[in-house]
Amino acid sequence: MRKRVLGTSGLEVSALGLGCMGMSFAYGAAMEKPAAIALLRQAVEAGVTLFDTAEAYGPFTNEELIGEALAPFRDHVVIATKFGFTNGEPNAGLDSRPQHIREVAEASLKRLRTDHIDLFYQHRVDPNVPMEDVAGAVKDLIAAGKVRHFGLSEASVQSIRRAHAVQSVAALQSEYSLWWREPEAEVLPACAELGIGFVPFSPLGRGFLTGKIDQNTTFAKDDFRDSLPRFSPKARQANQTLVDLLGRIAHDKHATPAQIALAWLLAQKPWIVPIPGTTKLQRLQENIAATQLTLSADDLRRIDAALAEIQVQGERYPPQLAARVGR
Repeated sequence: MRKRVLGTSGLEVSALGLGCMGMSFAYGAAMEKPAAIALLRQAVEAGVTLFDTAEAYGPFTNEELIGEALAPFRDHVVIATKFGFTNGEPNAGLDSRPQHIREVAEASLKRLRTDHIDLFYQHRVDPNVPMEDVAGAVKDLIAAGKVRHFGLSEASVQSIRRAHAVQSVAALQSEYSLWWREPEAEVLPACAELGIGFVPFSPLGRGFLTGKIDQNTTFAKDDFRDSLPRFSPKARQANQTLVDLLGRIAHDKHATPAQIALAWLLAQKPWIVPIPGTTKLQRLQENIAATQLTLSADDLRRIDAALAEIQVQGERYPPQLAARVGR
């Protein structure tokens, strides 16, 4: 597995990380623990070193899973987790008060079976707590040796700059993919300017860009996608054009649509590290193989030209969740 450094932080990770949320949360029933542990350890053996979790995934169960699975490899992996929700419950509201950040860090350290968190993200910007106070709290945790690097998730450029002025931000984690390119306008240029790495979550469009989902797909009631406007049957039908495009390019490159989508992200900047999630070994192997796929300048121009003709349909979040991003 090739390595990348997140901005100028010095934090070196595998070119592709693993988003672990779906093993415990949001996409239907959680994986059985033995199967999840086996998958995580197979990812390590395949060269993955960046593992992304959060107290809110479960809540708490995903961190416990990561802690148990990665304990034998702790010195060889980078664990990213997050703070920022009341009692770890996304529906309970935001809480990034410094005292709460310290409490979350201590609890996460125990669940993760470690003495340090490699990358500690603010899960969502809390408008009730000055960003300077948030960054200051994490700075104190770094000084104490309990956290190595500070990150933000779905933050605005203004919030990024305010945080970075107090404590260097190593990485920004936000959604970015062939069907959500908003970060290109302001966020990616700011990351380039400030030396901040970028970690795209949902790089495969929550599975849609794999070509395995169409307008007839049904989701379980506890599958997060069932509530997203972009996953309505009408939107899926309209967005099939994008998947068809990926399929054609993939055919020409002897690859899969998922691999093209990941290779496209990797080609955008050398400090971008996508974190696709999966619960299947076959998909893990498929995703990792994308790091060996090179898209030429002509390939990238072809994709961009085709994308310019496609209007992706459907908002990515319902209003109550959309209000939490870009603050």
